[in-house]
Amino acid sequence: MKRLEGRVAVITGAAAGIGRATAYRFAREGACVVLCDRNAAAVEQAAAALRDTGSKAVGYALDVTDRSGVANMVSLSKERFGRIDVLVNNAGITADARLARMSDQQFDAVIDVNLKGVFHCTQAVAEVMVGQGSGVVLNASSVVGLYGNYGQTNYAASKFGVIGMTKTWARELGPKGIRVNAVCPGFVATDILATMPEKVLDGFRAACWQSRIGSPDEIASVYAFLASDDASYINGVALEVSGGISM
Repeated sequence: MKRLEGRVAVITGAAAGIGRATAYRFAREGACVVLCDRNAAAVEQAAAALRDTGSKAVGYALDVTDRSGVANMVSLSKERFGRIDVLVNNAGITADARLARMSDQQFDAVIDVNLKGVFHCTQAVAEVMVGQGSGVVLNASSVVGLYGNYGQTNYAASKFGVIGMTKTWARELGPKGIRVNAVCPGFVATDILATMPEKVLDGFRAACWQSRIGSPDEIASVYAFLASDDASYINGVALEVSGGISM
């Protein structure tokens, strides 16, 4: 039997990169997948590709900073599938600058999506999960949320904050049958890295004891494990998935 057979998973930032890889992995594991992303055309294309393989999938255009939009997505998902078993808070952005040059707009934009967006989605979905007495929330943090990174004051703050919320919600929701964990990827081959100079990418590879950059599928496999009953006794963890860059 597939690990996520019959479960309903909501995944934000699902039109590309780690989010899309996670949606595809969950579908292969038997889940009904709700793909959400600001890019309406791309998220519908990703959902349609899953439906073409026989999976149950629906795409929603969603800005996680829009509380009413999040509430509407959750309502429609529950109406369509009857329940929500997994939430993957993957949506995130960067707007890098050194401290001296970072604008309020850059700082606020990253906090609004990466931190407040996670709050909006989890608050809405948790109400459903509490009502059904079970669920899993998985939050995208980062190794930057563990160790910081040059030029990423806003991103580091958001990802540190995600870990704090993860541990708080694990305490609050654990007794209600809901597990909450965070995943802290290292450097992963997504569209963001594709824009970086090769010299920078070489530095990322050198920092990793496996001498390479990770793939979105490798992060997706961790999300699939944490969403499944194989991880039934894991709660409140911030799991580093980085090829060992912190060693």
